[in-house]
Amino acid sequence: MIHQVRVIFGDTDQMGVVYYANYLRYFEASRAAYLRDFGKSHADLDAWGVALPVVEAHCRYRQPARYEDLLDIEVDVTELRGASMRFGYQVRRDGALLAEGFTRHAVIGPDGRPRAVPPELRGLIESRPRG
Repeated sequence: MIHQVRVIFGDTDQMGVVYYANYLRYFEASRAAYLRDFGKSHADLDAWGVALPVVEAHCRYRQPARYEDLLDIEVDVTELRGASMRFGYQVRRDGALLAEGFTRHAVIGPDGRPRAVPPELRGLIESRPRG
C-alpha cells in the first residue's frame, strides 16, 4: 500500500533537505496507515495483547527530498515469522526512488516476552496480495 506524506518545513535541515532521521518517522506513519488500510489500529494490537517494538532499522538514501515535496511511501510486510516481522519501505517522489529501507519488529506480550503473531494479524497480512 502507499501512504502519502507532504514534507513540512520542520522536517528539513539547514540545507533545505529532509533530515535523515525523519525518514524513520515516515516509515512509522506508513506502518500506521498499513494497519488503518485493514480497518485496524494500534488499539487492536493492544486488544490482541501484543506490541511491535522496532528491533532493527535501516534506510538507504538515494536522492534528497525537500520542503513541500509530496512523498509516496510504499509499505509492505516483507517477512512474517513466528514472533517477528519485517516491513519494507520505498520512498518516492513523482516515481523517482529517494530512499528505501526496512524495520524489523519483535512481537511481544504485556510482559515484554516474545509472543506469536496473533492469528488475526497474520490473517490480515497474508490476505494482502503481493506485488
